[in-house]
Amino acid sequence: MQLFIGEDQESGEDAYISAERARTVLACGKRGTGKSYSMGDLIEEIHTETREIVPLVIDPMGIYWTMASGNESQEQLLWDWGLSPEEFPINLLVPGNPEDRYGREVLEELQRRNIDVNSLGLNPSDLSPDNWCDLFDLNINKPMGITLYRAVRQLNEEEDEFFLDDIIHKVELDGNAGERTREALINRLHMAGQWDVFTDRYENIWDTIDVDRINVLDLSVIEPGKYGLRNLVVDVLARNIFRQRVEARRREELNLPTNIPKVWMFIDEAHNFVPSSGSSLAKDTLIRWVKEGRQPGLSMVVASQQPSAVDSELLSQCDIILCHKITTKEDMSSLNKLSQDYMGSELKTFVRNLDGIGEAVYVNDDEETVRMVKMRPRKSQHGGGEA
Repeated sequence: MQLFIGEDQESGEDAYISAERARTVLACGKRGTGKSYSMGDLIEEIHTETREIVPLVIDPMGIYWTMASGNESQEQLLWDWGLSPEEFPINLLVPGNPEDRYGREVLEELQRRNIDVNSLGLNPSDLSPDNWCDLFDLNINKPMGITLYRAVRQLNEEEDEFFLDDIIHKVELDGNAGERTREALINRLHMAGQWDVFTDRYENIWDTIDVDRINVLDLSVIEPGKYGLRNLVVDVLARNIFRQRVEARRREELNLPTNIPKVWMFIDEAHNFVPSSGSSLAKDTLIRWVKEGRQPGLSMVVASQQPSAVDSELLSQCDIILCHKITTKEDMSSLNKLSQDYMGSELKTFVRNLDGIGEAVYVNDDEETVRMVKMRPRKSQHGGGEA
């Protein structure tokens, strides 16, 4: 399976990325040079070329739902490339209640445009005791952390599924915790209930993800605040998919049936989820995805205008790089560390030769090649332009 991404600027030949196996792709470049646009090209190609892989877009800016509309503004350019505007089927995943997040008028307009809008909730029992403590930034060696960890661990031992009320009830009955500790912890748990991200009945993620559509998780409806809710949603989602794909791969190797498809996860503004300094609720899970996900058939595409702000452990796993124009010293230095002997020159030398929007240095580590390419125009409407 070949993903058409553009044209080699030296030979004039079409440029492709092979998707016969799992890949890890970095798309980077300063604002306005085309990194989110290029990621949109790959999303379109995955949906067009196969139904055996599900595209899942982590969208912190709320811009990828526009793929439901054709790129009419660049119709002539598309024709020049032998392409045409195309509308793509979108399954818009919204943490919490969609009407509360968007308002009735916006929700109705999205649905009128044939965008399937679905609520995505987190099952409290899908979070480990450590996850719960990290969510509230609680030290598991101090009273509140000890109490919360103990409550969730006991529920894990007693129940397959449990919810916020069950955690609150377990804390209330904890005779080993002081009254003030219990009250402070219960207040935090009640606050978590007001975030509108936790379910009160168990939901299977594959009842929400649509295998026939491009799935877009709109995180722009959640403020990037103190408790890291955006990262929490990504962490729980990624861990669930990873676990189920590992189980599915085992069945596939034994020639047993499975209905869990392979997944390409696309993460825009990736530095917010896998930061180079410090941690996040999703960081360890996403690094595990790129390190161990190839065997169960899990791919990842990360986009960032600040590659220096993305964890080097993730960057080192990228076997495909699509680098648009970069000018800051820190970003150039971080990117240049990915240079390989077969390039003939340092990566920064190629990047400095980029001129226009949409041009990129295409590094393919499998083929040990580096090429200058012009990315193809999007078939669908790009939502990342400035107002």
